[in-house]
Order: sequence, then structure tokens, then C-alpha cells
Amino acid sequence: MELSESVQRGLQALADASSFDQSSFQALIDVSHRSLLSSHGDPAVLDHPELKQIDQILLKQVHTAATTFILEAVKQNADKSTISSSLEELTFSAEKIEIFYSIYQKHKKELEHLLASIGRRPAQINDISWRLQYHMKNGQVDKVNEPFYSISLNSEKDGCSEDMNFTCTMEQLQDLVGKLKDAAKSVEKASQM
Repeated sequence: MELSESVQRGLQALADASSFDQSSFQALIDVSHRSLLSSHGDPAVLDHPELKQIDQILLKQVHTAATTFILEAVKQNADKSTISSSLEELTFSAEKIEIFYSIYQKHKKELEHLLASIGRRPAQINDISWRLQYHMKNGQVDKVNEPFYSISLNSEKDGCSEDMNFTCTMEQLQDLVGKLKDAAKSVEKASQM
């Protein structure tokens, strides 16, 4: 698996027996899996009793590296030999590899469902509606006399329709239209290659 240098450094620190013994290693791997599956991103996820004695900066680095590795393994549908060889390259002991893989297997299906739910396509815009409005006055100034546009984008993703509403001035709308024209030209050029 291709991993960035910071992820590799974090995983090497996790493999270091002087920083993480078997019980703190197991706790961190379990916490990493659970934090990925948590829908609300609990900030106290690293407050596990087994992890209290570990430096907080190191703990956060290692947690980030572990979650990155876990997501990469799930994304690539990595088997035991792939995970083992990747972790062996990062100086993990056989016991730690076994602990990692058993926890990984326990949560793999849930993580696959989580990644599948994120999807691969952005929402598709189906319709747009707009209305020119005029701002006559506000609480601070008696006369404002500014036109503005109310825009409503109707999009669809995975069969669910959603409206996104916003307002903008004429200059902002012209800027948006210019950027959309640039994007359309880029797509047209890319399709001709």
C-alpha cells in the first residue's frame, strides 16, 4: 500500500514497543476503528484509560496514521497477506500484526458500508431557478436600493432530491457565471482529448 511519510512515521511509532505495549496498542487500534464508525466524531475518543500515559501529541499522530491505514486497507479490500506485509515493512511485530488484523476483520464490513455510503459521485444539478429581488432599506440605513438574486439549485444524489438556496449580488452572479463558463470549456476540452 502507498502511504505518505507522515503516516509511515506514525505507524512506526505505533510499532515501537517502548511507546505502545500490547494492551495500549490493542486499545488504540480498537479506538481508531470505533472513531471511524462513530457518526458524531467524539472528541473524547482518545480518553481511553489504556492511553492516558502516552504523550498526547504522539497519540494524535499515531491515531491519525492508524485511521488512514485502516481506511486505505478497506478501500483496497486488502487481505491478510497485504496488511501483514505492509505492517512488517513498518517494523510491526507478529503479535501486533495479529491484533491489528483481528480487530480490522471485526469492523471491516461496517467500514465498507461506511465508505460505500459516501459515494463516488457528487450531486447532479437537475434544475435551477432564480428571482431578481430588490433590497429597499434595512435597519441601519433608510434607503439601500440594491438588486440581488435569489438562486435555488435542485440537485439529486443517490435518488434523493435536495434544494440549495442562496442569494448574491449582480457582481457575485456574474463571477459565478464566468466560473461556470470556464468549467464548461475545461470539460469540453477534456472530452476532445
